[in-house]
Amino acid sequence: MADYSKEDFLHLFKKLGAYLSDKILNTQDIRSVWAIAGLAVAVIFTWRLFRTPTVPQRRQPKRQPHAPSTSGVNSSQTDSTLFPPGVTSTSEDSRAQTAIDDFFQPIKPTLGQIVRQRLSDGRKVTCRLLGVILEENTPEELQKQATVKSSVLDALLEITKFCDLYLMETVLDDESEKNVLMALENAGIFTSSGLVKDKVLFCSTDIGRTSFVRQLEPDWHIDSSREIVTQLSRFIKYQLYVSAIKTERIASNVFSSSSLEQFFNV
Repeated sequence: MADYSKEDFLHLFKKLGAYLSDKILNTQDIRSVWAIAGLAVAVIFTWRLFRTPTVPQRRQPKRQPHAPSTSGVNSSQTDSTLFPPGVTSTSEDSRAQTAIDDFFQPIKPTLGQIVRQRLSDGRKVTCRLLGVILEENTPEELQKQATVKSSVLDALLEITKFCDLYLMETVLDDESEKNVLMALENAGIFTSSGLVKDKVLFCSTDIGRTSFVRQLEPDWHIDSSREIVTQLSRFIKYQLYVSAIKTERIASNVFSSSSLEQFFNV
């Protein structure tokens, strides 16, 4: 039988760990998860079987009367003289157990994996700007300036990696549109993500924003207006209502969070 070293099996554990993480996060079949777990257990028991060979029991020599010795026993005697061949020391067992425990530690998913999981692999997302992407909360504020939240950038970037994202807002004049586009551009959203300026939509009324969403038919709509979220709950598969105030759930397909980044635990 082949002689497998500890390093060989630790390398196998790492590869299996990465595979398990990806499979468990993305699989919808619980039987696949149990099959993978069973494989991991089998690998560990096989490793322990290979690394702990059976050692024939030796007869205990007759106890000899203790005789004083001038030479004594060297206190720095190594493990190789204390343990017969094939028998591992307690420290080795401890290191092996630590390696196994580390292998089965929960693997923290990446932000991209969290975003995909929370959005249920939705492919199209529409999102309001005020109160979600921007620091400002009213159309009147946009007439003076627009400021992108730095805390939302990472989540926004991950959304654009696998979703068709549209941003939209109700504005009062052309100057507000310019302020919003400039803020998005300065934040690097157009260069670091798949978002383009043509997918930033503006309208003059909230009814217009509702119409945009219904025409685009997204898998998810994100908004900070409770009224609009309520109106769209019958037509959009999932929605995220962003509000600092906790309220009763609007509908079964509407989720609530204090911010977009908090929804993804950023």
